[in-house]
Amino acid sequence: MEDYTKFKLKRKEELEALLADKNDLFVMACSKCYKELQSFDEPECGQFLELAKEQGKNITGSVQVDFLCNEPLTKQTFEAVLPADTKNIVVISCGLGIQTIAAMADLPVYAGSDTITVDGQHGMALTETLCEACGQCYLNLTGGICPIVDCSKSLLNGQCGGAKNGKCEVNKEMDCGWQLIYERLAKQGRLEEWLKQPVEVRDYSKVNHKFVSEYVQSVRESRYEGYYGGIHPTEHKELSEHLGLQAFPAPINVVIPMSQHAGAPAEPVVAVGDQVKMGQLIAKASGLISSNIHASVSGTVVAVEPRRHTVSGLDSLAIVIQSDGKNTLDESIKPAGDLDSLSADEIIELVRDKGIVGMGGAGFPTAVKLKAPKPIEMVLLNGCECEPVLTADHRVLLEYADDVVYGLQAMMKASGAPKGVIAIEDNKPDAVELLQEKTADLDNIEVVVARTKYPQGAEKMLIKRVMGKSVPSGGLPMDVGAVVSNVSTAKAISDAIKTGMPLIERVVTVSGERMVEPQNFLMKIGTSVKEIVNQCGGIKGADDTTIKIGGPMMGFEVADLNVPVLKCSNGVIAVETKVKEAVECIKCGRCADVCPMELRPLYFTKYATTEDWEGFKAQNVMDCIECGCCEYICSSKIPIVERIKIGKTAIREGK
Repeated sequence: MEDYTKFKLKRKEELEALLADKNDLFVMACSKCYKELQSFDEPECGQFLELAKEQGKNITGSVQVDFLCNEPLTKQTFEAVLPADTKNIVVISCGLGIQTIAAMADLPVYAGSDTITVDGQHGMALTETLCEACGQCYLNLTGGICPIVDCSKSLLNGQCGGAKNGKCEVNKEMDCGWQLIYERLAKQGRLEEWLKQPVEVRDYSKVNHKFVSEYVQSVRESRYEGYYGGIHPTEHKELSEHLGLQAFPAPINVVIPMSQHAGAPAEPVVAVGDQVKMGQLIAKASGLISSNIHASVSGTVVAVEPRRHTVSGLDSLAIVIQSDGKNTLDESIKPAGDLDSLSADEIIELVRDKGIVGMGGAGFPTAVKLKAPKPIEMVLLNGCECEPVLTADHRVLLEYADDVVYGLQAMMKASGAPKGVIAIEDNKPDAVELLQEKTADLDNIEVVVARTKYPQGAEKMLIKRVMGKSVPSGGLPMDVGAVVSNVSTAKAISDAIKTGMPLIERVVTVSGERMVEPQNFLMKIGTSVKEIVNQCGGIKGADDTTIKIGGPMMGFEVADLNVPVLKCSNGVIAVETKVKEAVECIKCGRCADVCPMELRPLYFTKYATTEDWEGFKAQNVMDCIECGCCEYICSSKIPIVERIKIGKTAIREGK
């Protein structure tokens, strides 16, 4: 079977027959609502326009619309762009979009495409009318009313004669589909045309719609392989995934915030004027959930003062060091010994001393994870890097594979886990092959290849995919016997043991479609984002470009580039600014369909506007991981994540 990805243009001979006696065409095409799972430009509209012009047809206009079946938004577009000289409308979409246009247009509406899916994705409708994905659309013959779904008997050749008072004899609650069809055709002056059609309109050279329905039903579960929901945004990883690591030029000054980890800010132990060496402790953890911070360069402390924070955008205490250009190592930087000779407690203490935190974005102190109060079955290394654009972890896997494995072994010993797993998405076949080779002789370490899907790398999704377990609401990975850590964190632990180096540098992807020269850099913590962007040649199209720290889905937008790279900053990206004009939620349910936490984000959009914080709690908003899947798929362009954050903040403040 062909993969129509929801719909496909009818065959050329069918379209030629359709256009034979029609002219002055307006063409409406849908951008395909499941484009998040198959990322490419849709060619159907252009192909149809080319064919129509070959036939000498006058095209009054054309428009491509997201979610054509979204009646409120589509109607606004339709009324605004439909030229007055249009006599016929051709719709290129699945049956849902064709039905939507046919219901709002006074002109004849014709189907230019057939609907079928072979990957279980069909059925997320913004209308109450459904489409069976039958593989041959009859809506161009029946005035936009489907004889399969609107007739309870799925008759294709006309009314059965069993209707009474307009209701079907099989389902007395259902209007007779064929009576609706006849009325629609009569209104459009096309009934006589229909009566000239052959009795049986099905083309048996095409696939049988009943077979398609059964097939779709049988494979729908594949969409939720590993975990429920998820999306597949355009990746743009090709911009930098092939670029080897480069050492970023040594910065003149570094700005090192005291808060670059989950928990309490660190407390400075140096003062203005102090001379510091690279790797020297400059701020101590101020509690269990906190982290030590070290100098990333040698030089002079020139300020201990509030500076703009990379994530919050607010002023936050930071230590500013002017480099002397020597990178003189602190005397404390020395190997910790052989892994076999270190006890679990010694490894944990070393990880704590060296200020190692989660480097995938969250920044949670790693020592706390390793000292779990519950038995740990598995240490799960996250090498998925499911965010678009980012390739830092990919390069770490390729260029520091031995260190990643060594760090994993250290975490297994520290946590008492008998098994380790390195999870890598299947869009990184070179990393998969290399890590499988590196672990081939290790019986207690496995490389798991995960299907590429966002947010595969979120720890709860990864646990479900690898272990088949669900972290309970409000729970932590340790509740199901897991420690989840980023591959860059494993590399940092390896450095701490082998060389004694604390976490003072990290791999950062500098990329995005608006970055002039994408790169993967190994750079010092505290390096200025402005310097990084300038080093890569600046950005293209400054007026409509957004700079983010992290990935495009969960990264933090920065308006002021005079902010530093943190321990958990895995990317500096330049992407096109997305301008969204939000409209009222139409309760289409798409956000619930893609939410990996199986929440119902449409309620959060409603409760935020009414400040119903109890409603937020009832819908388990604190389980939301803020991955952005709901906002990505939202047909009404609502800033759902922003509203979720407002609700979470209100709950934390006891409102």
